[in-house]
Amino acid sequence: MGIMTTLFGGGSSKDISGKSQTLGKATDATVITPLNPGKFSSVRTTPIVEAPRYFTKEETDAMKTLAKDKTEGARQSKRAYKALSKIEEADAKVHKVHRAYESSVATNELTKKRADVKHAKNLHALRPGYARLGIGLEKAETDAAARIEAIRTKLLGEVKQ
Repeated sequence: MGIMTTLFGGGSSKDISGKSQTLGKATDATVITPLNPGKFSSVRTTPIVEAPRYFTKEETDAMKTLAKDKTEGARQSKRAYKALSKIEEADAKVHKVHRAYESSVATNELTKKRADVKHAKNLHALRPGYARLGIGLEKAETDAAARIEAIRTKLLGEVKQ
């Protein structure tokens, strides 16, 4: 298992391309993108008049009433779409700030892990010094034991005579 696999998970380029495909996906299946341009639908309240014709008074009065209703509906629709646009803008701001936060977390995690590795390297670099301390202590213990033995021999040797 390589270091990149350890750090990023996965083990093959298929895993990486899979992540790229995930990042390339839209936030919703119905969102408008170059690969999903929408339906290009429209609103048409009345059918197209394909040829010139005369209208009756009743038709004209009904169309004027409908036109008044549709004008008010258009005004309300304009307000609603403006509100929907503001909601989308707010959603996008939250999304962007959240991604910045996630980037900050990832960057700071790397900083923390680098500090951990630096600390571990420093501890490993101290190992020879600790080993030398151990050797020094062993030598001091051996030297002390030899001197004690020399003193004991000198004292016991003189006492025996």
